[in-house]
Amino acid sequence: MKINEFNRIFFDDEQNISFIGEGEVGGKASSLIYFDNILKESDFSEFDEIMVNIPNFTVLRTGVFDDFMTQNDLYDIAYSDKSDDEIAIAFQNASLPFSVLGDLRELISKVNVPLAIRSSSMLEDAKYKPFAGIYGTKMIPNNQFDSDTRFTKMVEGIKYVYASTFFKDAKEYFTASGLEIRKEKMAVIIQEIIGNRYGDKFYPNLSGVGKSYNYYPINETLPEEGVVNLAFGLGKTIVDGGLSWIYCPKYPHKKPPFGSVNEMLKLTQTEFWSVNMGDPPAYDPINETEYMLIENIHSAEEDETLSNLVSTYDHTTDRLTIGSGRDGARVLNFAPILSLELIPINDLLIKLMKVCEEKMDSPVEIEFAMTFSKDSSSEKPYRFGLLQVRQMVVNDTDVRLERSELSSNDTIIASEHVLGNGISNNIKDIVFVKHETFDPAKTELIAKEIAEINSKLLSEKRPYLLIGYGRWGSSDHWLGIPVTWSQISGASIIVEASLENMNIEFSQGSHFFHNLTSFKIQYFYLPLRNDFPTDWNWINSLDHVTDLEFVSHVRYDKALKTIVDGKSRSGVIKK
Repeated sequence: MKINEFNRIFFDDEQNISFIGEGEVGGKASSLIYFDNILKESDFSEFDEIMVNIPNFTVLRTGVFDDFMTQNDLYDIAYSDKSDDEIAIAFQNASLPFSVLGDLRELISKVNVPLAIRSSSMLEDAKYKPFAGIYGTKMIPNNQFDSDTRFTKMVEGIKYVYASTFFKDAKEYFTASGLEIRKEKMAVIIQEIIGNRYGDKFYPNLSGVGKSYNYYPINETLPEEGVVNLAFGLGKTIVDGGLSWIYCPKYPHKKPPFGSVNEMLKLTQTEFWSVNMGDPPAYDPINETEYMLIENIHSAEEDETLSNLVSTYDHTTDRLTIGSGRDGARVLNFAPILSLELIPINDLLIKLMKVCEEKMDSPVEIEFAMTFSKDSSSEKPYRFGLLQVRQMVVNDTDVRLERSELSSNDTIIASEHVLGNGISNNIKDIVFVKHETFDPAKTELIAKEIAEINSKLLSEKRPYLLIGYGRWGSSDHWLGIPVTWSQISGASIIVEASLENMNIEFSQGSHFFHNLTSFKIQYFYLPLRNDFPTDWNWINSLDHVTDLEFVSHVRYDKALKTIVDGKSRSGVIKK
């Protein structure tokens, strides 16, 4: 792999990738550099109106991280049990190595586009332990009048990413994966953000995650036909487990299984993320979203960015009309580009995922963003930026599970919507959210109670079964329980149960979900009308080790037996 040394020409057409400092470029940057060459060698000429590329970036290599840690004597606090905020503040008070300041100042003086300061650690994006979403990313507007302020904000972003190497989520991830945090080193990617400016906001027209393998195919779709999540605005909506549009690339016109238009209005994206280009926010360098905004999609109407992405609800007919040409509630179902094919993004995704899959020799997950030009005379009015490529883990162990086994007398939990494959019998502990005290408004408190029990079980090296309601790991506490990886890192089996007021389709595009699959955690989804009831009476009859307000921990004197058939996507947990 060869990339150019930083020569104080940044975002140049002939040199879109460069590096600063010595050492390695890290896993994420290595993947982007590799696929930058692949894209340049591949033929996408049939998509003549779409520019397909890797957004420009430079890499601050791992040698800079080593010098930063050593020169500022940061290893003691980094490896300590101090809080994330305490670690982040210590890193902000430290100084970057003098040797790189000149290049960084030159970079910021020449570049005025918004920037994403991204992690690229040595261990990141490995197939089986990918650290998806574990480390920090800082987005900055980079639009201040003076270069000194812009330089300061970029440096704060770099220090934030460095500090996130040692946050609680990362440490718990290392514990769960059996890796040694002292061997980790962090490179940093400084990359242009794909998007356009609209007043005080900067965002792409759409962001997405594509997987060439679908763990949860529905109806006639097959796992190998893949799945795509699309969202309006920055991709944080998807990777944080928010509401997005989910479809199979082979059947882009097919509507997801909503029961009614009203249900679709409630369960499609209503908010979007952007970079704040307006008045500076309160100074908060240890906050990842310091320069980010979240707003209702109605605020995008005046930007005129919804027309290619929405349908409009007509209350007189109780139907949706493709486009935004009439008054009514907007539904982000991307029908103009998927059903009418106004922009051939779906065909591009199919081809791109196939190219990536062939090069990686395995199923892949890609992250991307796309902009639509304001200039109708532009030769290539659409830009597609490939942001990340990861390998996916697909377990092909041959496990056969007959449907009759799902309803046997010793069944505790069973479902025909299960992620994973294999047989396990090493769990005696069950941690579950109490139905009688569950409240969607209290899910952040529930996450803290789970974290308390998780920490104890992790220290005792006791894997456990976790049962809760709504979408696990969602950043929106109304969609589910917003746990971070560190709060459930000891769970070996996870159950997501639906309720009348929390019946959300699982989000395969989230970083949380990618880590689950990479760790081969078995994941049971219990739909609202599940054919196989959960034996709550038996679970409650077990010895109660811990009872908190919202969460209980019980223990069985024998090991539970779990069987998951990856081919039929069915699974059962037995006494």
